[in-house]
Amino acid sequence: MPSMLATQTLPHGPLGWDRIQAYSLIGVEGPAQGQSWELAVGRCSMGTHRSNNIVLSDPMVSRFHCELRVDASSATLVDLGSKNGTFVDGLRVRDVFLKDGSSIRLGQSVLRFQLGEETHPIDLSPKTEFGTVVGRSIVMRAIFDTLERAAHSDATILLEGETGTGKGIISESIHDLSPRKSKPFCVVDCAALPANLLESELFGHERGAFTGAVARRTGAFETAHEGTIFLDEIGELPLELQPKLLRVLEERQIRRVGGNTVQQVDVRVIAATNRDLRTEVNEGRFRSDLYFRLALIRVKVPALRDHLDDIPLLVERILSASRNATPEIAESLRSPDFIASLQRASWPGNVRELRNHLESCLVLRQVLPYGEFSQSAPVATRPKGASGAIDANLPYHQARLEWQLTWEAEYLRALMKLHNDDVEEAARAAGISRAYIYRLLSRHGIRRAT
Repeated sequence: MPSMLATQTLPHGPLGWDRIQAYSLIGVEGPAQGQSWELAVGRCSMGTHRSNNIVLSDPMVSRFHCELRVDASSATLVDLGSKNGTFVDGLRVRDVFLKDGSSIRLGQSVLRFQLGEETHPIDLSPKTEFGTVVGRSIVMRAIFDTLERAAHSDATILLEGETGTGKGIISESIHDLSPRKSKPFCVVDCAALPANLLESELFGHERGAFTGAVARRTGAFETAHEGTIFLDEIGELPLELQPKLLRVLEERQIRRVGGNTVQQVDVRVIAATNRDLRTEVNEGRFRSDLYFRLALIRVKVPALRDHLDDIPLLVERILSASRNATPEIAESLRSPDFIASLQRASWPGNVRELRNHLESCLVLRQVLPYGEFSQSAPVATRPKGASGAIDANLPYHQARLEWQLTWEAEYLRALMKLHNDDVEEAARAAGISRAYIYRLLSRHGIRRAT
């Protein structure tokens, strides 16, 4: 949470959440002196890297130094892990509210923050869904507007947001609404494999390229030719593989591990991360040139706590897609009191946690308050793969977690067997994204037969 230093709401009266207050930054000291920037954007990054909104020629400023976030009621400054720190009104800060006239020091440069008189509307989609993603809130309709325009292009998209916010489902929807929708959609979880195996997963390998390479393997980029590749958890990509991915993005050519020839690929790239890659660049864990290539279009997917008014719509979509929903329990989960209890929760696991909670209620045939998992449900309602007996010697949370993981693994095995290891078909039947299926397979160490 932001500190309380200089905490003030913007002083120009109440605004609609669909508008942004105009503001300016004026250089008053150091290398930035005499420069000024008039802005009306919700997020404004500052640093020496050319992809920033404000590019400073100051050797003491980091490549991605800080970011200014402005909405209808407040302005917040967030340090992005800069080397020399960000100072507001003489105090070093990490995350702070700004007031009109605040002084911001970055390196040797001092900028003065000033509010303007005008407000500017935010571009909003008139729709309440984008593919399979739903939302009627301002924040969701704002990203829908961006995604609708981006989907029809081949531009690389970087989806940023906390774990569980639905980045995988958004990536599928981008593909399904693009001119490439009839071509392959391939998912690679960059956090699931060590560097040597991940390279093979991405680019393929030739027979004999390494121990165990008994046959040629086609990599994800080659498989996704003329389609889309989704690189999940791109922030986990090992540093030694980043130049190779950069080369693919620049030249659209791949070389299999152990191979001598290059192959042209026509692939649209969507990447996702729960990290701020600009901080990773500052720390030397992510290449700035690769970030520049990936972030042609950046979309910040909001945490569920930032659009709780979308919960009724999300609940309806989840219940409609679930195979476990009976009319009686589904009706109870649509009740105003239950919906209101969901809207009071913080949801650190975001939409994924909401979906899991609702599925627990459906499976156990109980309306469970958020954060609770009943141990008194009849054995007949428990998943067949889970142990009928619960070990009461374990602490409550450990017992609950073990029960859930057992059910999750057994459900996944049964699901994949039922659909002959077809991930796309299994994901559609389960009402979850292909990316999430891949993540579950990796979490439980389940290998597909095909």
